[in-house]
Amino acid sequence: MSQTNQTWVTEFLFLGLSDDPQTQVLLFVLFLGVYLVTALGNLLIIILVLTDSHLQIPMYFFLCNLSLADFCSSTNIVPQALVHMLSKRQVMSFTNCAAQLFLYLFFGATQCALLAVMSYDRYLAICDPMHYSVIMTWKVCGHFTLGCWISGVLISLVDTTFTLCLSYQGDNRIDHFFCEAPVLLDLSSGDTHRSQMVIFFVGVVILIAPVSLILVSYSSIIVTVIKMKTTSGRLKAFSTCSSHLTVVVLFYGSAIMTYMTPRSSKEQGKLVSVFYAVVNPMLNPLIYSLRNKDVKRALRNIINQAPTWRY
Repeated sequence: MSQTNQTWVTEFLFLGLSDDPQTQVLLFVLFLGVYLVTALGNLLIIILVLTDSHLQIPMYFFLCNLSLADFCSSTNIVPQALVHMLSKRQVMSFTNCAAQLFLYLFFGATQCALLAVMSYDRYLAICDPMHYSVIMTWKVCGHFTLGCWISGVLISLVDTTFTLCLSYQGDNRIDHFFCEAPVLLDLSSGDTHRSQMVIFFVGVVILIAPVSLILVSYSSIIVTVIKMKTTSGRLKAFSTCSSHLTVVVLFYGSAIMTYMTPRSSKEQGKLVSVFYAVVNPMLNPLIYSLRNKDVKRALRNIINQAPTWRY
């Protein structure tokens, strides 16, 4: 009678993005640079919205929450990856991995909901400007935002539960650089079919539903803009929406590639995850600061008001 001697996994060993020491150093420098830009950019957006009275309107209130989610999401992943790049043995306990997975899904799902709410805000501002201030009150903004964060918690609880309720015995090597649901499902020693179906369904809800709302909102916006009689009005409307639309395409494009399409190889999966989890949070503040006149004006005001050294 044969007997297997497999123990329950208590920690995970990460194989990372590369096992070459020189490549590890290069990746460390790149990841550190991206994280610093991400942290500074998103914190700057938050500070500008909180301190500049001209930015204290619903659109920038939602942007402030998006920047907070971006900053927290990046902080959840990148610092730990940096530590692993400098370590000979890249390990993480099962508990810490579960926490990282939960937070990663929480902030990601919250971002999905926030982007959908931001598109609805732009729809009201452009397609129904006469009633915008009556509908989009601060109370409504607060309820929308709270709903986004609560939906993030619920989505993350479901995905995390169905990922970690599986049995993990024997092999503890993760061919990735952080705890992500697809790679953990591949590592599980039990039947993952039910968990995969649940996670796929939740992915449809949190990705496809907001995307549908965004498409409907922007379809109405495009029709309204086309009907505008003045060129200046059209340009103003498009400039208001261009930053948000760019962020939507980048975020949802990479998210759908990560969770809704099959991966042809592990290396491709890693590259998509790098863009979605590391690069994407850096792009949002850059897009909004470079393409938005109000944010650039607020930034100039802060720079001009900064004390100067006199010798």
